[in-house]
Amino acid sequence: MEIIPMLLKEMDAEAVTTRKMLSIVPTDKFDWKPHPKSMSIRELAGHIAELPGWVTMALTTNGLDFAANPYQLPEVHNTEDILAEFEKSFASGRAHLEKATEADLLPDWTLRNGDTIYDVSSKAEVIRTAFCQMVHHRAQLGVFLRLLNIPIPGSYGPSADEMHLYDFESAFSQ
Repeated sequence: MEIIPMLLKEMDAEAVTTRKMLSIVPTDKFDWKPHPKSMSIRELAGHIAELPGWVTMALTTNGLDFAANPYQLPEVHNTEDILAEFEKSFASGRAHLEKATEADLLPDWTLRNGDTIYDVSSKAEVIRTAFCQMVHHRAQLGVFLRLLNIPIPGSYGPSADEMHLYDFESAFSQ
């Protein structure tokens, strides 16, 4: 079984849910955070938007050294900027993955900060981690939005805000 078609299918599916979530981020709440140690909504949504670009980074580099390349969030000023950043990073990541070969997924990729190594994984594992990070941070964003009383869309089924749209009793009684 080939890995790239499975990764592309997962990437496409997660993009649908991510677009729904990012599209409801309110610009007037960009600087809000639920706790002093939390990212702001702007930072969190910006990070989610850039994560598909980690597929490109995994396939075109041998690693990331924060000491040589300090992390910078994408600059976003409104919801449209977030969506544009997501579409840009998604298109890049997907295009690089489509062009990749199975052999391109095998080499190691290293995440470090100077001499401190955080992780060494195959490029395939780094791609899967990027997808997991997108889901993880998207869930965080869902909590942030819920705390602001903003109805959230479902990810893998209806959210609590959408339950009234479905008749589960009749669906399971047949």
